[in-house]
Amino acid sequence: MLEHGGHLIEAANKYNIPIQQWVDLSTGINPNGWPIPDIPAECWQRLPESSDGLIETAKKYYQCESILPVAGSQAAIQALPLLRKKSKVGVLAPAYAEHAYSWKKAGHEVIELSETTINNQLHKLDVLILINPNNPTAQKFSKSKLLDWHQQLIQRNGWLIIDEAFIDSTPQYSLSSYPVHDGLIILRSIGKFFGLAGIRCGFVIANHHILKQLDELLGPWTISNPSRYIATAALLDLDWQKKTQVELRQQSKRLALLLQNNSFEMSAQTNLFHWVRTENAKYIHHSLAQQGILTRLFDNPLSLRFGLPKTESQWVHLNQVLAACSYKL
Repeated sequence: MLEHGGHLIEAANKYNIPIQQWVDLSTGINPNGWPIPDIPAECWQRLPESSDGLIETAKKYYQCESILPVAGSQAAIQALPLLRKKSKVGVLAPAYAEHAYSWKKAGHEVIELSETTINNQLHKLDVLILINPNNPTAQKFSKSKLLDWHQQLIQRNGWLIIDEAFIDSTPQYSLSSYPVHDGLIILRSIGKFFGLAGIRCGFVIANHHILKQLDELLGPWTISNPSRYIATAALLDLDWQKKTQVELRQQSKRLALLLQNNSFEMSAQTNLFHWVRTENAKYIHHSLAQQGILTRLFDNPLSLRFGLPKTESQWVHLNQVLAACSYKL
């Protein structure tokens, strides 16, 4: 099983620092997520029903007509490779590793690509998987480029899978509202922008045939009633969404300035995380952890991902620790 960010309890035990004292920047999840309301008792007492309003609400939010709720986009990442015969699959590297892992596990041939080699390698592929914006490099792909790649793939019954987990604060890059076409599969997540990773709710946007296959494979009741209730309410809260888009842009700019003022040369960024390439990544990661600041460490290439602090006191602590250290780049 692959390792991911968010192992705060493990870090607390390793460095002997209580969880309450940590500044957790490791996940890229909105630290000030949508506020959870009281959950009606019947959500805990009854089995989930597909006619509870979640699908209709999701269609409005994502501006699409063909959508399937799943237990986080991770469920779709693991299941989609089982819906194709053995294929040649292109994935970005570095990128969220579960995509490549799941397709390899299902017996497909996986070809690692850089952002600059996709055009030259596309003719070899049956499936191209992109994260837009990419995690962790923050690379964004234009709609025109994505649609061009999709047209090339569909000519040989190929798939273009776009993981839009981090796109909610930059919806102008999303293809969720694009008319459903064969071979175009879009994954969306409630976890990042809404800060609701714990409810394990995501969505797949694709044609009816793919969604039916996926639904049958995943089986009934993939999302709990409480999670469906929370996801529906969050997707309906337009005021919170608009306010949060503004706040995340402001916080991202603040983090960029903080890192630059402390001699960190920015590589790339989204509104939810910043990515820094440095040969000193392991040392910096360890040194920050000793001060109760958890970042996400990547080995290839050596780099760090910084999420957003949650509170003003966490911003101050991060700045103080960075300013006092001599281990920059």
